Amino acid sequence: MPAMTSHVPIEPSILYFGTPVVLLSTENADGSFNLAPMSSAWALGRTVVLGLGSRGQTARNLRDRPELVINLPGPELWPAVERLAPLTGRNPVPEAKAAHFRFEPRKFAAAGLREQPSETVRPPRVAECPLHLEARAERVRPDASGGFLIVEAAVRKVHADPRIVLPGTHHVDPGAWSPLIYNFRHYFGLGPELGHTFRSETPRAGDHAAAAGG
Repeated sequence: MPAMTSHVPIEPSILYFGTPVVLLSTENADGSFNLAPMSSAWALGRTVVLGLGSRGQTARNLRDRPELVINLPGPELWPAVERLAPLTGRNPVPEAKAAHFRFEPRKFAAAGLREQPSETVRPPRVAECPLHLEARAERVRPDASGGFLIVEAAVRKVHADPRIVLPGTHHVDPGAWSPLIYNFRHYFGLGPELGHTFRSETPRAGDHAAAAGG
């Protein structure tokens, strides 16, 4: 057994303790499109819950135009994500963001990413991302602090790069897909697989062999 250690109380400035990065594409009032990175997203069945700043362009867009695409980049796209990080689609830039952000209306071009038409919503997908979730924001509400919005987005359609899909199935291959992880403001990919839950529908190849031999 590993030796027990004493924990120490800390006061971290942020609590991004290792969550996937997503790129949200939404529609602006003039019919153009915004693209924004965020790292507070998690799924409940076919609903993805998003947490985002209440003063950004994405929040403004989703209040008035609820269609969006949740694009999931792989680790190799972290430079494109970081190019988006200091940009905002709000003009003028909100006072609270003015010290660190600048207005940029052409987010896709600024990040070096390509628009790909969606099938069920108006905002485009990010062509370079291996996974796209076309969705609609069914509920948008403030969080307890008032500084963020909690968005419940119902997924309408999922698109996947065929290289990360198990052949002949609708399952994403966990061994082929690696999300970009935002870990206390640093970017990471996944390490080697450690195991899988008993409910997995995509067990490892070695498990198939073991089962056949047993």
